[in-house]
Amino acid sequence: MSAIAQQHAIQTGRGSLAGRVSDFLWKHPHVFLTILLGPPLLWLGIIYLGSLLALLLQSFFSIDDYSGLINYEFTLATYRQLLNDANFDIIIRTILMAAIVTLFSAVIAFPIAYYAARYARGKWKVIFYLGVMLPLWSSYLVKIYAWKLILAKEGILTWLVTKLNLLWLLDAWLSLPVIGGNSLSVSYTGTFIVFVYVWMPFMILPIQAALERVPTNLIEASSDLGGTPQQTFRHVLFPLALPGIVAGSIFTFSLTLGDYIIPQIIGSSRLFIGQAVYAQQGTAGNIPLAAAFTVVPIVIMGLYLWMARRMGAFDAL
Repeated sequence: MSAIAQQHAIQTGRGSLAGRVSDFLWKHPHVFLTILLGPPLLWLGIIYLGSLLALLLQSFFSIDDYSGLINYEFTLATYRQLLNDANFDIIIRTILMAAIVTLFSAVIAFPIAYYAARYARGKWKVIFYLGVMLPLWSSYLVKIYAWKLILAKEGILTWLVTKLNLLWLLDAWLSLPVIGGNSLSVSYTGTFIVFVYVWMPFMILPIQAALERVPTNLIEASSDLGGTPQQTFRHVLFPLALPGIVAGSIFTFSLTLGDYIIPQIIGSSRLFIGQAVYAQQGTAGNIPLAAAFTVVPIVIMGLYLWMARRMGAFDAL
């Protein structure tokens, strides 16, 4: 009876303005959807995509060598500057660091995620999620400066290594070219450690979600058919968990690729892409070159996301 009354009320129309508007939106759901999604889509299109378009356009300008002013004529000269030895080294250095951080994060995260997906139950599941998410609730800068103190030459890590009589091993590692330095807090090794720590939760959670969707009977069937644990992992578990690994790598790779705070606080004087963008736009005032540097990770992540989509990684997000 109530449905009939509601239909009668809509058909006859209501006298108030709010009632007429409500009846119109009920009869035209597409209009209601447009009103609902219009403001956020306009914000996304104007603010986000508009800023990206402006950034792309500025990368095709150049800086006058004599006056230091921007030359608003379309040219590829700024992109050719990226192929200079100094700038190209920055790009390669950043890509290698992002790839190594992603690889080691996956290696460390997989057993943690596997335990959470297969064995953690009840309160242990809660403890797992708290342990993974708790670092994300603290300040980003506080974590980095805390690691700077830990990795410093007078920090607790050096003290622990000294107590274990392994200071000679740490000194030997720091004496290595490229990855070494005066201490871990001013070396690529320290930068790598902090990157892995900060982005690890973004790798663990997608892998754990992918492993929870792996049917247990497939693993049991592999064992019943005589497969060793190594064969079960290689032919059953890893292929089914691969979308989760790729999904986690999207976060770790992209966040490492664009971060400039960690290398600025913990690391050597050699720049990464984020630092180069900050330096060119702030100190040097070369906005076209800063924009060209910014386009590099956008293109890299575009290709990476295309490959990840083909591997079904978005199914694990």
